[in-house]
Amino acid sequence: MRKLMTVMMICSAVILFTAPPALADDEPTSQELKEESKRAKINEVAEETLQTLFEENPKAKDLYNKAVGWAVFDNTKVAFGISGGGGNGVAVSKTSGKKAYMKMGTGGVGLGIGVNKYQVVFLFQDEKTLKNFIESGWQADAGATASAGKHAADAKTNFVNGLAIYQLTEKGLMANADIAGTKYWLNDKLNE
Repeated sequence: MRKLMTVMMICSAVILFTAPPALADDEPTSQELKEESKRAKINEVAEETLQTLFEENPKAKDLYNKAVGWAVFDNTKVAFGISGGGGNGVAVSKTSGKKAYMKMGTGGVGLGIGVNKYQVVFLFQDEKTLKNFIESGWQADAGATASAGKHAADAKTNFVNGLAIYQLTEKGLMANADIAGTKYWLNDKLNE
């Protein structure tokens, strides 16, 4: 009996000390949970923004159907003589379903005072334009505008240089809203 107990204790010790680590290593860290929460919020805002765009401008839905990918950014801009803003977004390839989480920033000098929240939607005509946007980032030049308002709905029915760009505010789609001076780039923290 004593030998049996000794053998059982030795076997238990061997199992205890040679077993693989507990599953605790597989549990996400608090930082990973925070990043996953941010991605989920960005995805939620993107889906809501696309639905709002399609409801307010059916022609945008037609372009979306032709597009190989899309991106949506949620932005906040603060202006007190000097303006600046920033936000987050996601670019998605409709072909692969792959998502790239991105940041945006803007700055300038103007007469505005206040805080503006808005979303920008990009539709990509071809894979090359989408890939360049994600991998190299994109900066809106001085003439870049987002046209999607009711007055611009007939004018904005196609891609320009591989892009269709729309801007939405709490009041709805903006006609010819200026997005010049805004830069978009990959968010290293949110991409795996």
